[in-house]
Amino acid sequence: MKFLERSLEKVIFQSRWLLAPLYLGLVGSLFLVAIKFFQDLVGLIRTMTSGSESNVILAILSLLDIVLVANLLVMVIFAGYENFVSKLETQGHPDRPPWMGTVDLSGLKFSLLASIVAISAIQLLKSFMHIEDLTDRELYWQVAIHLTFVVSGLLLALSDRIKRKDNSSFQAAPEESRNLR
Repeated sequence: MKFLERSLEKVIFQSRWLLAPLYLGLVGSLFLVAIKFFQDLVGLIRTMTSGSESNVILAILSLLDIVLVANLLVMVIFAGYENFVSKLETQGHPDRPPWMGTVDLSGLKFSLLASIVAISAIQLLKSFMHIEDLTDRELYWQVAIHLTFVVSGLLLALSDRIKRKDNSSFQAAPEESRNLR
């Protein structure tokens, strides 16, 4: 019976490698995002010579949006792979980002939500720059969606703070009980 249990646990533990192809897929997505960035950059160069100031600003905001998505992908790829599949053997590499190996699931959630809020804010700013092209209903929906992301981020931060406070009091309790003996 113990053999069956160990075998099952080994299969379950090794199943984490099923995530590796998904992270490779995200690497491919990063490549596609880079292509889109350079397409938009070429469009920006054309806009700079013939477009209005607001069109140039919108094109730059679009590039910023793409970069935020690319940063998000890199964070998810690195942190997800390291947290769920295997450690990346990059110790001592001069280009290793300082946050690698330190971002846990909670930190990754915050980074994801912060990036989504920033992307949403950029989209909202784009809409405000062409407010005459939007109906009131479209604008209200965009603001409501953005505020939903902001409130979600605040609630996530609050719940994480409560969790940390509960964990610290839970961990302090055994120490206090030892002092009472």
